[in-house]
Amino acid sequence: MAATPEKPSTPTPRRKVSRHRGEGQWAVGHFTPLNGNEQFKKDDDGLHVRARIETIYSKAGFDSIDPNDLRGRMRWWGLYTQRKPGIDGGKTAILEPEELDDEYFMLRVRIDGGRLTTEQLRVIGEISQEFARGTADITDRQNIQYHWIRIEDVPEIWRRLEEVGLSTTEACGDTPRVILGSPVAGIAEDEIIDGTPAIDEIQRRIVGNPDFSNLPRKFKSAISGSPSLDVAHEINDIAFVGVDHPEHGPGFDLWVGGGLSTNPKIGQRLGAWVPLDEVPDIYTGVISIFRDYGYRRLRTRARLKFLLADWGAEKFRRILEDEYLERKLVDGPAPEQPVHRWRDHVGVHRQRDGRFYVGFAPRVGRVDGTTLTKIAELARAHGSGRLRTTAEQKMIVLDVTEDRVDSLVAGLEALDLRVSPSPFRRGTMACTGIEFCKLAIVETKRRGATLIDELERRIPEFDEPITINLNGCPNACARIQTADIGLKGQLMLDKDGNQVEGFQVHLGGALGLEAGFGRKVRGLKVTSEELPDYVERVLGRFQKERADGERFATWAARADEEALS
Repeated sequence: MAATPEKPSTPTPRRKVSRHRGEGQWAVGHFTPLNGNEQFKKDDDGLHVRARIETIYSKAGFDSIDPNDLRGRMRWWGLYTQRKPGIDGGKTAILEPEELDDEYFMLRVRIDGGRLTTEQLRVIGEISQEFARGTADITDRQNIQYHWIRIEDVPEIWRRLEEVGLSTTEACGDTPRVILGSPVAGIAEDEIIDGTPAIDEIQRRIVGNPDFSNLPRKFKSAISGSPSLDVAHEINDIAFVGVDHPEHGPGFDLWVGGGLSTNPKIGQRLGAWVPLDEVPDIYTGVISIFRDYGYRRLRTRARLKFLLADWGAEKFRRILEDEYLERKLVDGPAPEQPVHRWRDHVGVHRQRDGRFYVGFAPRVGRVDGTTLTKIAELARAHGSGRLRTTAEQKMIVLDVTEDRVDSLVAGLEALDLRVSPSPFRRGTMACTGIEFCKLAIVETKRRGATLIDELERRIPEFDEPITINLNGCPNACARIQTADIGLKGQLMLDKDGNQVEGFQVHLGGALGLEAGFGRKVRGLKVTSEELPDYVERVLGRFQKERADGERFATWAARADEEALS
């Protein structure tokens, strides 16, 4: 079992205490908070704010909320203030937080492993209609996000969610966030191993546990036994990837230290094979290293990827084994490259039990409460009552008998949820954008939806897998660096000298197949209005210049700058 101190606020030092402040690492004796975030976490655990929300803030209203709760601890329960309407992107970096804050919240519902029942989805949809002005976005971390939430309504929303087994606990904040899982875990014909039991045990041990509720920053996790590598394991703080060991059989390959934002890093393999029943112990060990050794001085360096970059994979594994597990890990093989480009499970696919699962694509993850309740009704009528969200802003209905597949597909298509979408509908992803996000500079969701429609109209014959990811700021919530065409929002001047919304372009990123970050061409920017023209142009050049079977990412890496402009 992994060793954890009884009180995370005062862990036992494992090294001689240094007198200088260093990076704020607890394990070397640096307990004094070195920034405001560390101070408010020391003053009171973020988990404690729920009681104040229920007994004070929901009754006295928005103006009663303590600032350290409002912009800090409330994240531990999935709540962020949303952006006040009418503030343009040029003001994002210059206004004070209280000037950007609206008196409404985004509320994130965590859905570990993407697993939902039809009853849970129905309740999610009803809450959206009653309390969130119909909003409900599927995120690329398998969650559902509401907007326009009033603090007065939060206790009732929690009651309804928890009644059906859902939660917002640690959906945000410096905490162990949602655990991504294969959306076809336990049902796919080609699955190497089902990671669901490990996800359940990690939830039981870690989520809501005060031993792990004060991390240096957020901690992102993924567990999948699918050979399609369907959880973006390369960009998580910790990931367990299904592999078949030649001696020990099915298990997981351990990765740590991935992440994007303004300093992207691909996670590194520790070279260790982990059997299913040991995954929770290894997870506990890694998150404990992050808690104890993670950098707490600068928020910009507080992710696990920076510690791993400084230590290296060999030292990280040694610390994990010697200080936390007190045993050696088994060496193991790397996962094989996936056969297929798409890993979102869209379409109709046979399950191992002979039934079918049906994956479908909304536009850029945007749905609404009414649509979600209708999806729940369709799933209940055609399946066993189980659904899944994916890490690509998609959704899947499970357990459909062969005679019900066509009827389900017709019902979904009638809701504009495509089971056989165009490459553009299937491959375009967008973050929340300036509509609600206080960090955003440009609009993304509507822009992405419009781009899909334009490309389907202009180049309907295009049938290659392509990913187009739009992000409203540099923080890369929509994974711009790992898309075929990644678009980072910024303000720029148009040809007439007017300041307008636009994007810096990244080209040729990838996950799964030769994972890596996209290429930036010097000065390559495009205004939002010109975006359809640009994408049509660059895809046309790709079609003309590509070698037989060549992927866009490979072509973009070798193409000259003129072809990419």
